[in-house]
Amino acid sequence: MTGANNTIKPFGMRDKIGYMFGDVANDLTFVLSSMMLLKFYTDVMGVSAAVVGAMMMIARVVDAFSDVTMGQIADRSKPTAKGKFAPWLVRMCGPVAVASVLLYATWFQNMPMSFKIFWMFFSYLLWGSVCYTGINIPYGSMASAISANPEDRTALSNWRTIGATLGNIAIGVILPLFVYYSDAEGKKYLSGTKLTIAAVICSVLAVICYLLCYHLITERVKIEQKTEKFTMMFLVNSLVKNKALIGIAVTSLFLIFAQLTLGNMGSYLYPNYFRNITILSVITFIGHAITLIISTFIGKLAQKFGKKELAIVASVLGAVPMLIAFLLHTTNVWVWMVCYCITWIGVSIFILICWAMITDVIDDTQVKTGKRSDGTVYSIYSFCRKLGQTLSSGLIGALLSMVGYSTATAFDQPVVDGIYNITCLAPGVAFVLMFLSLVFLYPLDKKKVDENAVKLKDING
Repeated sequence: MTGANNTIKPFGMRDKIGYMFGDVANDLTFVLSSMMLLKFYTDVMGVSAAVVGAMMMIARVVDAFSDVTMGQIADRSKPTAKGKFAPWLVRMCGPVAVASVLLYATWFQNMPMSFKIFWMFFSYLLWGSVCYTGINIPYGSMASAISANPEDRTALSNWRTIGATLGNIAIGVILPLFVYYSDAEGKKYLSGTKLTIAAVICSVLAVICYLLCYHLITERVKIEQKTEKFTMMFLVNSLVKNKALIGIAVTSLFLIFAQLTLGNMGSYLYPNYFRNITILSVITFIGHAITLIISTFIGKLAQKFGKKELAIVASVLGAVPMLIAFLLHTTNVWVWMVCYCITWIGVSIFILICWAMITDVIDDTQVKTGKRSDGTVYSIYSFCRKLGQTLSSGLIGALLSMVGYSTATAFDQPVVDGIYNITCLAPGVAFVLMFLSLVFLYPLDKKKVDENAVKLKDING
């Protein structure tokens, strides 16, 4: 049984800021990995892009078990005075920070290739499948425990995205200005040593932000420890029957694929195709400024029109500019920036509301089954987001190899044209698929969400 504890202070700005710091911390390691790890291993460590992509895809097989396992651990953990999910921030902030630094082991640059590939697999599994999962699953599940009010949860989703935006600015805007160097011909190359130093700084800041999140938030919805026996067959049956979870999971998979493809390919598009790494910082800053501006009114739009309805609009805004950019194949960076910024409006709308959408799914699951499994539901959602990350890195790695990318061919015209085409087509198609999944799979429109809120209010008292 779950219920709101009315003896503690009401939901407010302290919770919003605290929850924001949690995603600042997450993205200080996650965005660093999604944006720079492929580039680090191809350009610094000399590993084939196809091998790096394959490694990331294999890691997701492990995540299929680790994410669900962590979801079960979170659901079955005994609540403390601080709550059920918040204590995991303290337990795991140190391990995830150390594991992130180990990803960028420049000191192994001159080791045999077999050892570098081994270390790449080991460190990536340690960071992503163990440590990051161990902190991210409880953090995401915590939103539904902070407040039972759908509007409060939309606010948390909004502030979580603001936190992610700040983390993205630190990695996407500031970092490229310091981790690249120019050769005698003015070509830009990634410095492994500088990236390793940056990883250490990001990890220290992440620990600080996780601790701020822990001390600022309050879990008001008391969720009891789950004790019933868990079986994988029960989980599979629950997933197959849960159309809302399938819909949001598939939708987010395509969104993450599109978003991270734009981020991953930026490390190749701007220094290699446009020959201007400064543009990467500028366009990343503009994109996240767009997110922050939209965050000031997205809550009212979601309340008036519904989150699913806004997400459909976002998918259209994401797809059309990228497909136009592909057809134009422009070398004019200003034309590209216009297309990118319109696409980013679509990205921003969805990422500002997606965390509130998953709490809608958790509520819908409770209404239908009578049971609340925040950690388990969130773990499945998190796994699908990781699949989007993997598809982005894995497919990009394969496509970069197909167009002939290597350190020796990085500035050849056929190769840079291939980089441009990948950057446009991959996210453009993903946004089209996102639109289809929202329309045909995800059932929680505004009317249904409002109905569930009323039913849960009666259930929880």
